[in-house]
Amino acid sequence: MKHWTEGFDDDDADEPLVRPYTITGGRTTPERDDLTLITLVTVISDAPADNGPGMRRLQPEHRTILALCKQPLAVAEIASALNLPVSVTKILIGDLIEAGHVRSRPPLAFAQAGGLPGMSILEAVRDGLRKL
Repeated sequence: MKHWTEGFDDDDADEPLVRPYTITGGRTTPERDDLTLITLVTVISDAPADNGPGMRRLQPEHRTILALCKQPLAVAEIASALNLPVSVTKILIGDLIEAGHVRSRPPLAFAQAGGLPGMSILEAVRDGLRKL
């Protein structure tokens, strides 16, 4: 018996076989408007165990987000790691927030009272860019 994917052209190997709207259950826009590209997402430490009953209902992408977010990550970084559009990633993150698995927060402000970034931040960015 042949697998249903046999015979596909190898040229399309970079394209996902599952459409994003299938992953999100047909939803095309996130319900939450507080998730931006730089919103930080992290796993809640008292979230259910990996093999709990709630975890079985999660998509593989949800589980990947949980694995990635043991340390705070920005929404844009999560979308990049999943190789999914940001809008789809926001929907998945929203599901996890609603289920109590992750929390989100805006990034911490780094500006000084005068509204300008501190010299140490600018130097750290410069040094980071030089390393690239």
